[in-house]
Amino acid sequence: MNCSSAYFLVSHGSRDLRPQQAAERLAQAVEEQVGCTNLIATGVLELAPLSLHQQIEQFAEVVLANGCQSLQILPLFLLPGVHVMEDIPTEVAIAQANVGSQITIDLKPYLGSHTRIAELLPTNDLPANAAKLLLSHGSRRIGAHQHIDAIASQIGAIPVYWSTSPNWETQIATLAAAGWQQIVIIPYFLFEGGLTDAIAQRVEQLALSFPHLSLQLEKPVGLSPNLVELVLNLLNGH
Repeated sequence: MNCSSAYFLVSHGSRDLRPQQAAERLAQAVEEQVGCTNLIATGVLELAPLSLHQQIEQFAEVVLANGCQSLQILPLFLLPGVHVMEDIPTEVAIAQANVGSQITIDLKPYLGSHTRIAELLPTNDLPANAAKLLLSHGSRRIGAHQHIDAIASQIGAIPVYWSTSPNWETQIATLAAAGWQQIVIIPYFLFEGGLTDAIAQRVEQLALSFPHLSLQLEKPVGLSPNLVELVLNLLNGH
């Protein structure tokens, strides 16, 4: 990888500042590995003053001013929902049409598509006698959950969802009724934010409802050298 390309990391967007701050730290870590100053930036799909295509177009101007004519877009998303499969491609196409042929904008595969994505999950040193739940946000897009099912199978977990079925709270109640005494919840989220806080609060409430059940909530993926490596692999076409 060299400075012939610029890189733009896209996350969902949140009113909570932490996910964007984490994305910016990730971009900085990628920049340190690549060594291309001013050619790596971040943007968000929602909850920003500018639409995503406008954010991309603004950065494209910076890229061109630095003598670069290639811009790669990497969605920092973990499952192939509507945002990844429809919204982001649409925004990238609009940006490409608006900037014209002076720069090539290339949409890379989303982060969760990496074949080693399960390596980022906190699965080491978990209790051997505990049931494991892989908790994802969920998607209304048909087929999106097959991706989560596959990752859950890799780590020996049951796939459950925050916003769709199978519901994670229902699954906890089912496991408790079946006699399980310990459940580990592995959040399939990239960074900490408002939603992971809500999950943690709900786990505390569920622990009161099931006093004989041990509920262990792990951390989301978070920034790590392995995450930086996977991002670099996707940007480099690996």
